[in-house]
Amino acid sequence: MQSVMASAPSNIALIKYMGKTQTSGNIPTNASLSYTLDHLRTSVRLTPQIGSQDTWSALEGDEFEPMRLSEKGQTRFLAHLQFLKKQWGIEQSFLVESANNFPSDCGLASSASSFAALTLAAAKMFQQINPQGFGEDMRTLSGFSRQGSGSSCRSLYTPWALWAAEYAEPIEFPYKKLLHQVIIVEAGKKEVSSSEAHKLVAKSSLFPGRIERVEKRMKELNFALRSQDWKTSFDVVWAEFWDMHALFATCAPPFMYMTAGSQKVLEEILQFWKEQGDGPLVTMDAGANVHFLWREDQKEMAKTQENHWQQHFRVICS
Repeated sequence: MQSVMASAPSNIALIKYMGKTQTSGNIPTNASLSYTLDHLRTSVRLTPQIGSQDTWSALEGDEFEPMRLSEKGQTRFLAHLQFLKKQWGIEQSFLVESANNFPSDCGLASSASSFAALTLAAAKMFQQINPQGFGEDMRTLSGFSRQGSGSSCRSLYTPWALWAAEYAEPIEFPYKKLLHQVIIVEAGKKEVSSSEAHKLVAKSSLFPGRIERVEKRMKELNFALRSQDWKTSFDVVWAEFWDMHALFATCAPPFMYMTAGSQKVLEEILQFWKEQGDGPLVTMDAGANVHFLWREDQKEMAKTQENHWQQHFRVICS
């Protein structure tokens, strides 16, 4: 058997997945809506090897960022491979090599792209060994990927994905292609992982009522995007990420991802919106970095912002 490779994109949730039910398998407490970031990708190569253990190594290449995976991270990644092997009845051992073309563990959803890429690579390899009827079914693969990383189930679809329970599904909006920018305020590894954040937010005094607030915003954003009401879309997305970060700050014990740099970016882009009467959708994941999504007719605005922020931070653009 020869090696196989697959890649998958990251995604940015505009309605957030934060908090899990008590059941296993990363079932969310609320539905989430994301835009797929096709330019931010993880690549995974699977190579059959002799022995009883699967192993992990960084995938080398000039197109990739330097990749380090902690022992805990490797264990989690290889455990997902074991789960996938069981679905196909595979006993063969593999070398798993992976890398991103963007920084990992800093709030850019590298776990989403990583587990989605591993799921796709495994399906590609295992179908050769023991073909199964679900091998090409994206809904099934989305459900499999969710077992490793909840948000990864959304990375199997582009440009928009909706995830409410067992698997994600594609969803249509008039905005087929948005311009993405992420301001890398902090590229270092987060002190609190996303997995840990999911557990901690349940202790926030603001968590009761979170589901109702999210359901309301989901309806509002769905309607705003379909009717191409960009300002309302901005308002809803802005309120949603602040709601999530307020959960972090009111946990027991509290923690924060936002930094002075994050605040600077947010204050300036809010002022930009006030002055221009237009601007990007703005959001943050569980990290310090700030994401902008622009309409295609806003290219000149986006370029102006890119040039400005490159004087202060690294900016990754689509």
